[in-house]
Amino acid sequence: MDDLDRSLLGFLGSDARVSVATLARRLKVARSTIQARLERLETTGVIAGYTVKLGEAARQSRIRATVLLTIEPRAQANVLTRLKAIPEVERVHTTSGRVDFLLQVAAPSTAVLDGVLDVIGEMTGVKSSESLIHLSTKLDRAV
Repeated sequence: MDDLDRSLLGFLGSDARVSVATLARRLKVARSTIQARLERLETTGVIAGYTVKLGEAARQSRIRATVLLTIEPRAQANVLTRLKAIPEVERVHTTSGRVDFLLQVAAPSTAVLDGVLDVIGEMTGVKSSESLIHLSTKLDRAV
């Protein structure tokens, strides 16, 4: 990736609906150059898709939490399979340090979130869990 690719990704991160022609004007290159770059970035997996980024108004109706899990040795694959079956689990990251998994969970109510946390904590192979409820978002630079 070069500077043009990074600039292109920056513009798309701010507004994925921006047209190829507008991107070409902003980056001062030919439209065909932008189209070729987008195709290459998609083919190589740098761009996995185009999506909607929900604003605070949409997120207010969901309770979000980060869940830190410590997993028993050799149980990671089984726990991950079970986590994938829980629709409220949006993301699962492996980590280095004192915990094995960092989960992002979202639920429509505290009651549903509480139930999901109980299910996760009771899974075979989960040694411990710690939940951090998200109160507000002060900065979001995620692309």
